Amino acid sequence: MSSEDVTLTAGDAEVTVQPGNGCRVGSLRIGGVELLRQGERYGCFPMAPWAGRIREGKFRNGGTLHQMPLNSPPHAIHGFARDAPWRTARAGKTEAAFTYDLTDPWPYEGRVTQLVELTEDSLTLGIGIETYGDSFPAQAGWHPWFNRNLGQQDVRIGFDPSWQEERGDDHLPTGHRVAPTPGPWDDCFGMPDGVDVTLTWPERIELNVKSREQWVVVYDEQEAAVCVEPQTGPPDGLNTLPRLVTPIDPLETSTTWTWTRLKQL
Repeated sequence: MSSEDVTLTAGDAEVTVQPGNGCRVGSLRIGGVELLRQGERYGCFPMAPWAGRIREGKFRNGGTLHQMPLNSPPHAIHGFARDAPWRTARAGKTEAAFTYDLTDPWPYEGRVTQLVELTEDSLTLGIGIETYGDSFPAQAGWHPWFNRNLGQQDVRIGFDPSWQEERGDDHLPTGHRVAPTPGPWDDCFGMPDGVDVTLTWPERIELNVKSREQWVVVYDEQEAAVCVEPQTGPPDGLNTLPRLVTPIDPLETSTTWTWTRLKQL
C-alpha cells in the first residue's frame, strides 16, 4: 500500500492528498497561497462512515446495538477513515482515486472511496461508501480547516441557511430547529436547496463551497482556522436520520469548491 503523497496541478492551482494520513487534502495552494491550515491533523479530511458525533458512541442497525470507541468522550466523532491509511487506486495529473476498506471496530465490511478532481478554478471531492455484505447506516462528509487569515484581513463566511439545529450542552442537536443565530459557531445548519457557503478573504480570494447535501457544520471558534463541513446528515445522524447503505444502493456524495481571485496573487 503506497502512503506517498499525491500532488495534482491545474494552472496555478495545486492540491496535495495524503493517503497515508487519512486521505486528507494536506494542501490547497492557489497562486502559491495556502488556503488550508497546515499540520498532521488539519488540511481537509474525509468523514466516514459517519460525520460529526454519535451520541455516547452508540447506534442501532435494526435490532442490533453497536458501541463505537469514544474518541471524543462522551461521544464518538468523525468516523475512522481520517485515522487510517488509504490505498491510491489511480493518480493522474489532475485527478486521483483512493480507497479504504472498513474494518474493526466498524462492525460491517465495506469500502470507502474518495475521488479528487482539480481544475484551474475548482476542486471536486467525492465519497462513496459500499457494503460487501450486510446493509448498514452510514454518513459521509468533509472537514476542511481553512486558514482564517491569508496575510491581511480575516475571512468572512457568507451563507443563508433555512434553519439551525438547536445544539444541546452535549454539542448534539436536540431535535429542534431554530432560526439561525449569529456566530461564533460550532453548529449544524440546514440548507434544503443544497449547501452553498462563500468564504471571502478580502482582496485575496473568494471560495464557494457547494454540495447537493442539505447539512453543513460551520465551526469558527478557533483562532487559526474556520471549518465549513458539508455532510449527508446532521450530527448523530446514524440514530436520528439513518441513511442505509445496501448491496445495490451505496452512499455517494460530493462537494465542489470554486474560487475567484480578487486580485493578482
